[in-house]
Amino acid sequence: MMDKIIPDTGRLLYGGDYNPDQWLDMPEILEADIRMMKKAHINIVSLGIFAWAKLEPEDGVYDLDWLGEIIDRLYENGIFTNLATPSGARPHWLTDRYPEVLRMDASRTRARFGGRHNHCFTSPVYRRKVREINQALAKRFDSHPGVVMWHISNEYSTECHCPLCQDAFRAWLKERYGTIEEVNRRWNNAFWSHLYQSFDQIESPGPLGEDAVHGLNLDWKRFVSEQNVDFCREEIRALRDAGAVKPATTNMMYYFPWINYHELAKELDVASWDNYPCWHSEPESRTAVGPAMMHDIMRSLKKRPFLMLESCPSATNWQSVSKLKRPGMLEAEGLQAIAHGSDSVMYFQIRKARGSSEKFHGSVIDHYGGEDDRVYQDCCRMGGTLLSLSEIAGADTRSDAAVIYDWENKWAMEDAQGPRNQGLFYLETVQKSYKAFRKLGLNVDVIDMTQTLDEYKIVAAPMLYMFRAGFQEKARTFVQNGGTLILTYWSGVVDENDLCFLGGTPSGLMDVAGLRSTEIDGLYDQDKNTLCPVSEEPGGRKYECRHLCQLVKTTTAKPLYVYGEDFYAGTPAATVNSFGEGSCYYICADAEQAFYDDLYRSICQEAGVKGPVGEDLPEGIEVTTRHTDEAEYIFIQNFNAVPVRFPLQDTGAEWLFGEKGEERKPFSTVVLKKTY
Repeated sequence: MMDKIIPDTGRLLYGGDYNPDQWLDMPEILEADIRMMKKAHINIVSLGIFAWAKLEPEDGVYDLDWLGEIIDRLYENGIFTNLATPSGARPHWLTDRYPEVLRMDASRTRARFGGRHNHCFTSPVYRRKVREINQALAKRFDSHPGVVMWHISNEYSTECHCPLCQDAFRAWLKERYGTIEEVNRRWNNAFWSHLYQSFDQIESPGPLGEDAVHGLNLDWKRFVSEQNVDFCREEIRALRDAGAVKPATTNMMYYFPWINYHELAKELDVASWDNYPCWHSEPESRTAVGPAMMHDIMRSLKKRPFLMLESCPSATNWQSVSKLKRPGMLEAEGLQAIAHGSDSVMYFQIRKARGSSEKFHGSVIDHYGGEDDRVYQDCCRMGGTLLSLSEIAGADTRSDAAVIYDWENKWAMEDAQGPRNQGLFYLETVQKSYKAFRKLGLNVDVIDMTQTLDEYKIVAAPMLYMFRAGFQEKARTFVQNGGTLILTYWSGVVDENDLCFLGGTPSGLMDVAGLRSTEIDGLYDQDKNTLCPVSEEPGGRKYECRHLCQLVKTTTAKPLYVYGEDFYAGTPAATVNSFGEGSCYYICADAEQAFYDDLYRSICQEAGVKGPVGEDLPEGIEVTTRHTDEAEYIFIQNFNAVPVRFPLQDTGAEWLFGEKGEERKPFSTVVLKKTY
């Protein structure tokens, strides 16, 4: 099924953030930009993201003509507009007149004007002013043929502790729990004599007050996330109430901890994110895993193509080191996004600003402004490549395997105070499962506990400390019906309020796993243990484990590995249990990557799950597929700084892009098309 995000364009989107409001006094710059964008095959720009002061120079006085002229000129030259709402950075007059719109931090200190996204997302005044300008933009531009979608604000983020937010938090709690007695019960407030007598006594957690009631901390994070989501919802509603019909998106960020993106995505027509890896800070094959999994999260949010709304054409200016992208990396990064389901490659920014905080941030057009600039030439080649791959726009992704990465679980686990207060390595543990599947050339959906498991053959659920959203029932049914579930240490310990389950863990799944967790050992950083195979077969490999070792008591589970050291040497370290028509594996310790690679290879063979070009990809080689009703598109990428020999099997596929031969050059990509 083809599901093009912007059907009118008929191709993959290519462009980025454009800030012509910084150049209105230099019209020759604007004309040069259009000429250079056309030469680079750019077909869309994000416009007006930080232009509120130009769009509304005085309270209630709008100046939209300059924006209309630019949209017209872009459209005349074949460049579409992703038009932004400007709530991410307010004009000075707004904070002067309405100081309540500025945030308070956790110590209750009010921010001053400056920066961006320091607005209070609860403030009725700020919401009103945002609604007014959003509606002015919608009425003027939604019907313009050059405007193809709406860019809602920019990188929603973090929290506000002002009195308005305190009142909203109390109302949120009352709606959620009904009575103060229920709050006390859910948060276990009898501990340390922290019982509340009324909702009015509750305040957000902070350094000058309460910050050790885990139920309070968790609900505050939920509230902050929901307030951000609600603010986005209201921004979109303002557009719709003004008659806007174009699709809406907002740019999410790299594993951003403050907002549950699964909830935010429900308000959007299209999921989008900003991709800024620290390339060349470590082996590129290692760096590539982070954006690959984040791409798959974005695609899994709505189970359809997404957009990469920002990336950097060269070096950022805000990372610790401004490292230039090596030759080939710009193409490799862009095509990685396309391979994982993006229908766009977009940059921050089109033209480099002359001053202020991002004047040295990478861009398509440098201060120099010449077409012989190395980065500009790379961008031109990237545009040509995307043009040649236009037929892939809208192609979907089919996955037999899924990995669970859950925002609320992360919030709770990192606040748990044990078994390690520094270095739980939740993301890294999830990535171990992800990497093991990807090493086999498999597409992987990355989902949370609210999503269904029914469409997969294998689901890995690492470190699900919290069970919520009926996960136990979903997991039980999934295994009962023939699925393969992989659980790990520190699973099923608490409920959605961070209250410990009674009666044994993993709660509700002890019979499915065939075991009960008894204790968990937090290892010092210098400590390690060993996973030893139970099988007597020659050559059985031992694996190192660190950080956390779960002790379990088996009932029906079969031990596959046992611990090699410490007082629990010889006890189960990895198990498998048959349940119904399926199987449940339990990994008891934070094992090295090689253990995951070898175990998951065996699991996938048993489940009949395999990739399109064979098993055991060389280190740094990624294989990803997208599908239409007529064809499968196979992407083979080398994220190594050296050539890798990787001959491709004769699959009868058409060679759509990239160099032929048995050797994959550094940072190179091959795209094959296999027609059904």
